[in-house]
Amino acid sequence: MTDVQTAAPTHSAPGVLGRIFGNSQDGATGDGHEQVVLCHDRSSGLKAIIAIHSTALGPALGGTRFFPYASEEAALEDALNLSRGMSYKNALAGLDLGGGKAVIIGDPNKDKNEAMLRAYGRFVESLRGRYITACDVGTYVQDMDVIARETEFVTGRSPEHGGAGDSSILTAFGVFQGMRASAQARWGQPTLRGKRVGVAGVGKVGHYLVGHLVADGATVVITDVSEAAVNRVRAAHPEVEVVADTAALLQAKLDVYAPCALGGALTDDSVAALGEFGTVIVCGAANNQLAHPGVEKDLADRGILYAPDYLVNSGGVIQVADEIDGFNFERAKNKATRIFDTTLEIFTRAAADGVPPAVAADRLAEKRMREISALRSVLLPGARRG
Repeated sequence: MTDVQTAAPTHSAPGVLGRIFGNSQDGATGDGHEQVVLCHDRSSGLKAIIAIHSTALGPALGGTRFFPYASEEAALEDALNLSRGMSYKNALAGLDLGGGKAVIIGDPNKDKNEAMLRAYGRFVESLRGRYITACDVGTYVQDMDVIARETEFVTGRSPEHGGAGDSSILTAFGVFQGMRASAQARWGQPTLRGKRVGVAGVGKVGHYLVGHLVADGATVVITDVSEAAVNRVRAAHPEVEVVADTAALLQAKLDVYAPCALGGALTDDSVAALGEFGTVIVCGAANNQLAHPGVEKDLADRGILYAPDYLVNSGGVIQVADEIDGFNFERAKNKATRIFDTTLEIFTRAAADGVPPAVAADRLAEKRMREISALRSVLLPGARRG
């Protein structure tokens, strides 16, 4: 999914309602959302936005991001982009769940407290199951346990509370499956052995991904703004290379680039650098990697195989979705393993249709949402239509 944060608009910027309803003149800011809820609790200081993009396949499931946004407008834009991405992610993962996302405005290291999380939980509860939350950047399993004291519509809780625990585990596993499929498509073998893989961001998901890559025989190069995150990886895998920043990583003559931090990593400049220094695959865990529409075509034109982010990073949502019916790790892992097959299918469809993989993935997700939502026209005895 594209994440338009820095591109200059060709028309006057749409207002808040235009961004929500998707009725901007150039159509660049989205295709409309079902519901957006602004949540404010003065006593705890909570300021949050819950965005429900689609319930075509079922209740909207997506994590809660706790982040110190530069402005409330930036928080809204992120919530809208992320929730739309969740609709496509859940559709491609084969889940009977729609797409939603929430953001809490603030610094999780300074502002987060029990009262704020519980107030947020009450807002989630007020939606009566239209939105189910989980972890994301800035929120953790223990936070979900606190939120769950006020709402039943929360996943990603601790195993002690009947939950799935850290969803980063299967997120990383799913990205690795997508990367194996990319290797199969590019080199004819589903392995990264002997390949040079750069991981930008080794926090929640990235450090697990490094473990899979090292075990598979890859040479791994990493970078992260957090020295603690880098040191944790080096302690576990002293053989990894470390570079100063993402710019240095892009120039490190990688075979595979894995953006695993925040969105917008694939810009015109970064794609040009990847092409110049010989990178042939992009496959990572970050959401909304494409900085603006057209980047997916630029990648394809440069011969870089792009594995759509919302396809390969769906292991986490597969994990927390399994919690809804009583969590079983092996069952969830088996579902996440299928990301390998779905990724290959997307590459095959893209080649057959002559389009970039991101376009093929969009089409497949939209097809499933369209076909399944149409079943609501079949009236069940004793049920209301719709």
